[in-house]
Amino acid sequence: MRDWIFPPRPGGWLVDDRAERRLIRVELVVVFAITLGLAGLSSLVSLVDSLLRTEALSDQSVAINVPQARAGLLDLVRQLLSALRLFAWGALGAYLLHRAGIALARVGLDLRRKGRDVLVGVGLAALIGLPGLGFYLLSYALGINLAVAPSTLGDLWWRPIALVVLAIGNAWAEEVLVVGYFITRLRQLGLSEGRSLWASAVLRGSYHLYQGFGGFLGNVVMGLVFGRFWQRANRLWPLVVAHALIDIVAFVGYSLLSGAVDWLP
Repeated sequence: MRDWIFPPRPGGWLVDDRAERRLIRVELVVVFAITLGLAGLSSLVSLVDSLLRTEALSDQSVAINVPQARAGLLDLVRQLLSALRLFAWGALGAYLLHRAGIALARVGLDLRRKGRDVLVGVGLAALIGLPGLGFYLLSYALGINLAVAPSTLGDLWWRPIALVVLAIGNAWAEEVLVVGYFITRLRQLGLSEGRSLWASAVLRGSYHLYQGFGGFLGNVVMGLVFGRFWQRANRLWPLVVAHALIDIVAFVGYSLLSGAVDWLP
């Protein structure tokens, strides 16, 4: 248990060359300036804007997956392009690690344990998803979160397909970049496992600030659990599976339950 709470820094990661360390720092800034770091800054601005309004946070709402075109098929194309961007973000992190000579198996992106990875991912989804829903409802009731609509897409035949693809894209981009790529690079720079974990978790929470303080805190906790699991188990696929399942249930479930139950904001 102590190793899970205070894990030792694994050997073989530290980069000593000053020039290479400087390039890693530059790479981190560039990667996150065009991906989730920029999303975090945008979310911060969105939260400040919400706080400056006269309405309480709980009287405001925000949607995650929204229509992007008037024509149905064009909307589908744009939704799929949004998903493609997410897959590209995650692929960028994986590619940069590969180019740096780090085998993807070393960060848990190999396919040697497919069945076990899926089962562990289902368990992680249950561990995070159910309490996460409860925390969201509590945060909304306390007035520290906006009402979040995971989807406002119309009742179209392709809606479930688009939402599932977007959920998988979110999972792939976030877990590869924020856990596998980011923590690996911080290890190379010599940060401790604890500091790397908190940096990853806060980054994850930052791009959910648009939802309110509850969205930020809930995702920080998720980041702490997911990040520590990866640091100890060195398997990234279970995180991708768990995150995808959580988002699929949220996106598709909301589109089916919205208006049919009275406990959803």
